[in-house]
Amino acid sequence: MEDMSLIIWGMIFGSIGLGFFIYGKKQKAIIPLFSGIALFVFPYFISNVYTLVIVGIILVLLPYFVRI
Repeated sequence: MEDMSLIIWGMIFGSIGLGFFIYGKKQKAIIPLFSGIALFVFPYFISNVYTLVIVGIILVLLPYFVRI
Protein backbone atom coordinates (compact mmCIF):
# COMPACT_ATOMS: atom_id res chain seq x y z
CA MET A 1 0.00 0.00 0.00
CA GLU A 2 2.87 2.35 0.75
CA ASP A 3 4.35 1.78 -2.70
CA MET A 4 1.13 2.91 -4.36
CA SER A 5 1.09 6.04 -2.19
CA LEU A 6 4.66 6.84 -3.23
CA ILE A 7 3.72 6.51 -6.89
CA ILE A 8 0.62 8.69 -6.58
CA TRP A 9 2.37 11.43 -4.55
CA GLY A 10 5.32 11.30 -6.96
CA MET A 11 2.97 11.83 -9.90
CA ILE A 12 1.21 14.72 -8.14
CA PHE A 13 4.45 16.50 -7.30
CA GLY A 14 5.86 15.75 -10.75
CA SER A 15 2.82 17.35 -12.37
CA ILE A 16 3.13 20.44 -10.20
CA GLY A 17 6.84 20.48 -11.02
CA LEU A 18 6.05 20.45 -14.74
CA GLY A 19 3.86 23.51 -14.28
CA PHE A 20 6.57 25.32 -12.30
CA PHE A 21 9.19 24.34 -14.87
CA ILE A 22 7.16 25.65 -17.82
CA TYR A 23 6.28 28.86 -15.94
CA GLY A 24 9.89 29.43 -14.90
CA LYS A 25 11.18 28.82 -18.40
CA LYS A 26 8.69 31.18 -20.08
CA GLN A 27 9.03 33.94 -17.48
CA LYS A 28 12.80 33.44 -17.09
CA ALA A 29 12.30 33.04 -13.34
CA ILE A 30 15.04 31.04 -11.63
CA ILE A 31 13.27 29.93 -8.44
CA PRO A 32 10.18 28.34 -10.10
CA LEU A 33 12.43 26.74 -12.74
CA PHE A 34 14.69 25.03 -10.21
CA SER A 35 11.80 24.22 -7.92
CA GLY A 36 10.09 22.48 -10.84
CA ILE A 37 13.22 20.48 -11.63
CA ALA A 38 13.54 19.51 -7.97
CA LEU A 39 9.89 18.41 -7.91
CA PHE A 40 10.62 16.17 -10.91
CA VAL A 41 13.64 14.52 -9.37
CA PHE A 42 13.18 14.21 -5.61
CA PRO A 43 10.49 11.45 -5.58
CA TYR A 44 13.07 9.03 -7.03
CA PHE A 45 15.28 9.38 -3.95
CA ILE A 46 12.78 9.36 -1.07
CA SER A 47 11.16 6.10 0.00
CA ASN A 48 9.11 7.32 2.98
CA VAL A 49 5.63 8.70 2.24
CA TYR A 50 5.62 11.28 5.03
CA THR A 51 9.04 12.62 4.07
CA LEU A 52 7.99 12.74 0.42
CA VAL A 53 4.90 14.80 1.24
CA ILE A 54 6.75 17.20 3.57
CA VAL A 55 9.61 17.84 1.12
CA GLY A 56 7.12 18.18 -1.74
CA ILE A 57 5.05 20.77 0.10
CA ILE A 58 8.19 22.73 0.97
CA LEU A 59 9.29 22.73 -2.68
CA VAL A 60 5.81 23.76 -3.85
CA LEU A 61 5.67 26.67 -1.38
CA LEU A 62 9.25 27.80 -2.01
CA PRO A 63 8.53 30.01 -5.08
CA TYR A 64 5.79 31.84 -3.20
CA PHE A 65 8.05 32.85 -0.33
CA VAL A 66 11.39 33.33 -2.11
CA ARG A 67 11.34 36.17 -4.62
CA ILE A 68 14.47 37.13 -6.57
